[in-house]
Amino acid sequence: MSQIAINTSQNVNINFNTASVGDRMIAFILDLLMKVAYTIAVFYIFFNILDLGSLLNGLDPWSVRAVYVILLFPTFIYPLVLESLMEGQTPGKKIMKIRVVKIDGYQAGFGDYMIRWVFRIIDTTFMGVVGLIAMIVSKNNQRLGDIATGTAVISLKNSINISHTILENIKEDYIPTFPQVIALSDNDMRIIKDNYLKAIRVDDRQIISRLSDKIKSILKLEVDAAKMTERQFIGVVIKDYNYYTGKDS
Repeated sequence: MSQIAINTSQNVNINFNTASVGDRMIAFILDLLMKVAYTIAVFYIFFNILDLGSLLNGLDPWSVRAVYVILLFPTFIYPLVLESLMEGQTPGKKIMKIRVVKIDGYQAGFGDYMIRWVFRIIDTTFMGVVGLIAMIVSKNNQRLGDIATGTAVISLKNSINISHTILENIKEDYIPTFPQVIALSDNDMRIIKDNYLKAIRVDDRQIISRLSDKIKSILKLEVDAAKMTERQFIGVVIKDYNYYTGKDS
């Protein structure tokens, strides 16, 4: 299962696993079963209960086809409508915990879902072999419709938590120490936090020291080492940034 880095509107890169071919196929089958169930229900109601068949006997072949198209029309637009209403999901995708997203981090729009829906005609050619081959050979398991719209289907089963972002838990009564942190950007803070957490995991004191010195030089800060260790300093900077920018959880 490959990963895809999606850059959010706050310039934060979050890694997601792309949905596997198996998950997408199961989601497709689940949606197909729902469309089959709809078709059976509609035909039963209109032909067994309402006796539509007797009315169709007096119509010409084109009119009969038109009636069938009208009855089955919801199954044709099923993915387009539901992905638009459910923000990139259909019932099948929701069950499998996968979603359509834009690779550039923006929310996919109706136009994107429309193009994916049109390309579905090609992707499902030869029993879906075309789309299957495209997903296997493409970098992010994309079918042709995804490639055309710059979208991908991601798995929502990721264990993404607050430590993967610039967000930091801070208490309501938190009192900031360094107002100078507002000079940093979201990307600066992401780099600081990523490197800080990596250094903490392997207890790399040299990296922590360099990172601390770099922050102090950028923000022109003088910190009393007797009152605050380098680790404490970086932790306070991260929390202060979240406090001043309103990025608390």
